[in-house]
Amino acid sequence: MTKRTLVTSALPYANGPIHLGHLAGAYLPADLFVRYKRLLGEDIIFICGSDEHGVPITIAAEKEGVQPQDIVDRYHNMNKAIFEKAGISFDYYGRTSSPVHHQVSSDIFTTLNNKGVFKKKTEKQLFDAEAGKFLADRYIKGTCPKCGNPDAYGDQCEKCGTSLSPSELINPKSMLTGSEPVYRETEHWYLPLGDLQNDIERWLDTRKNWKNNVMGQCKSWLKGGLTDRAVTRDLTWGVPVPLEEAKGKVLYVWFDAPIGYISATKEWAELQGRPDLWKSYWQDSESRLLHFIGKDNIVFHCIMFPAMLMKHGDYILPDNVPANEFLNLEGRKLSTSRGWAVWLHEYLDEFDADNLRYVLGTILPENKDSDFSWKDYQQRVNSELADILGNFVFRTLSFTDRFFGGKVPELVDPTKEDLTALNEIDLHKKLISEAYEDFRFRDAISLTMNLARTGNKYLTESEPWKTRKTDEVRAGNSIHVCLQIVSALSILFDPILPTKMSQLRNQIGIKVVNWSDVNQTMLSTGTEIHPGEILFVKIEDEVIEKQIQKLHQSDTTNNSVAKYEPIAAEIEFDQFISNDLRTGVILSAENIPKSKKLLKLQVDIGFEHRQILSGIAEFFKPEDIIGKKIVIVANLKERMMMGMPSQGMILMANNPDGSLSFISSDGEPGSRIS
Repeated sequence: MTKRTLVTSALPYANGPIHLGHLAGAYLPADLFVRYKRLLGEDIIFICGSDEHGVPITIAAEKEGVQPQDIVDRYHNMNKAIFEKAGISFDYYGRTSSPVHHQVSSDIFTTLNNKGVFKKKTEKQLFDAEAGKFLADRYIKGTCPKCGNPDAYGDQCEKCGTSLSPSELINPKSMLTGSEPVYRETEHWYLPLGDLQNDIERWLDTRKNWKNNVMGQCKSWLKGGLTDRAVTRDLTWGVPVPLEEAKGKVLYVWFDAPIGYISATKEWAELQGRPDLWKSYWQDSESRLLHFIGKDNIVFHCIMFPAMLMKHGDYILPDNVPANEFLNLEGRKLSTSRGWAVWLHEYLDEFDADNLRYVLGTILPENKDSDFSWKDYQQRVNSELADILGNFVFRTLSFTDRFFGGKVPELVDPTKEDLTALNEIDLHKKLISEAYEDFRFRDAISLTMNLARTGNKYLTESEPWKTRKTDEVRAGNSIHVCLQIVSALSILFDPILPTKMSQLRNQIGIKVVNWSDVNQTMLSTGTEIHPGEILFVKIEDEVIEKQIQKLHQSDTTNNSVAKYEPIAAEIEFDQFISNDLRTGVILSAENIPKSKKLLKLQVDIGFEHRQILSGIAEFFKPEDIIGKKIVIVANLKERMMMGMPSQGMILMANNPDGSLSFISSDGEPGSRIS
């Protein structure tokens, strides 16, 4: 029986902000699980922090003319605050530049070295004689041998995506001085993973209920055969190697970063006033260790870090590593370097955190890559959170307030339908629990929303707004049942929608929150109900269009086709020919009071003048478009807008940068476009 659980999420690199792909990969799934377990009353802590060492940090610092510590301080503080705003409930958020982390990493290296685990090797590495430094792969640029890109890095060409080594580059140059590097001998310490392969394989064979994608990647690596992996580097930024003979060297970031889980737990224990408490989570065989990560970190957490801990001997190994696949964005691979990303801090400046937690939760890439789109986001918020959950809660509470004095009515001689609806609480609670325990968070969220659907359906079919006039007891039973379902939802939805469910519990008078409290009689007869504002507000089309435009404007990809909206579904020729397109001239244009978007236009189409209301006010001034030749859809049915008729539509081109351009014609006003 597990006494306690330690949950970790992959340490985000402190050289940039957090985007939705990060959230869906390692942080939201972990938070859902931890919040569920806390509701069960289990001993569980959630540890994370910033990964603050490595070459990208030093490169960023040099570009800005600052110190590496300045870079990591900026992003550590920024990301920590954003996680909190998103509701990610870490018990402790540490950092690998801390003195405690440096000490713990040094101690682990020293123990492994004293046990004779490492191999020491002399190798040749590129050296910048002018700077007097060995060069990491990212400090070397040259011509890619595959595509000819003159700015390929020593580890990868970002134009064609080919993985490279510095020796493969044509005309390599140091990014420090621009000089041509030379090879010099240097000495490094290696973890002999090849020698440990049998031990790792035997341990992996004991792991139960791991995801297929996780175990599959591990077995693929093992099938290829493990090799020695360097644990030290010739750099100045990082954890210094604790050996006199290794001056000027630091621990490789892949080695020290996962140790950050241990050092952060140690710092957490210090804050609890119990400095040795961390040992209970890391050195007690009855403790359970879970790593939540993205698939790009599987090998490090399932092979390399366990190998380190295995040879050390004092630490437990991970019980499970429920890694997620990748989140794509609007049908394309997310790319921060090309501006194809939705940044979490920008999202939270405009939208609700709980909405995002729900939507991302429903599309988590648990077993395969998934896709986030703004249209889908809008649809799920509007049709599920607002129309199903929010509508059910609002109807139930407002009806209670209006017709039952704001108090829970008594359940008297319930019907079969009443009891069936109440039984759904217990049934869904069981199924939701099973889903959380199996790391099936999408299923857990779907099942929770299904209980809201059940409540909505029952409320609609029982029709208390009708029965209250003829059978008040029956109407009271309906509301009693709905209130019990609302109460259950306020806890069952808590891992997903913590802020909104806290608001809901304040409205229905629930003070203590425990998973075990979820049952058919959570609210006693006579409990006071205080309806508040509706929980979820629908999102308008124009808000979503703005986000889509913003995303495309930030896209710097070289693939120009990707900048444009995809071609719509095919239509028949008869469908097209039914559009009557005519040449026109704008005679007058004026702003419409109380409308930021619409202009009122008078258009000459040869045989008559038309009034057209067009949503172009944000792009054009009225005085600038008078006399403009345009094309309109002349046979569009007249419609009222802002209390005025609009007799057609102006054709516009939507440019990739979000701007609009008129479609013009040299024909005479009234001439048909064909």
